[in-house]
Amino acid sequence: MGTFSWPMRIAGLDGQPARDIEATVDTGAAYTTLPGSLLRELGVAPLGKRRFLLTDGRRIEMDHGEARATVDGESVTTLVIFGEDDSPALLGAYTLEGLALAVDPVEQRLVPIHLIMY
Repeated sequence: MGTFSWPMRIAGLDGQPARDIEATVDTGAAYTTLPGSLLRELGVAPLGKRRFLLTDGRRIEMDHGEARATVDGESVTTLVIFGEDDSPALLGAYTLEGLALAVDPVEQRLVPIHLIMY
């Protein structure tokens, strides 16, 4: 599946101003990753570190925090990863699940889904 961009709003949890951004939808990424400088500007503080395996085989640790993500009018508190300041914004699977959104790869769009509850 190719990637595509989608608008989203990101905000800290303490009432700081939000920022509208274009994020690359990346279902291969577990978490939403944003430039660390943007997250700090929005008042998002690191809560700890997570370990990641990169596609090139490297293993790294990155800071994670919590932010409010809004896509297509739906909002959720989600884990976010503090990326390099020049890194692109990635909208990951954890946030998409929290928003009850799935990827339509043919039309390159996000679509609402019914979540499974047993």
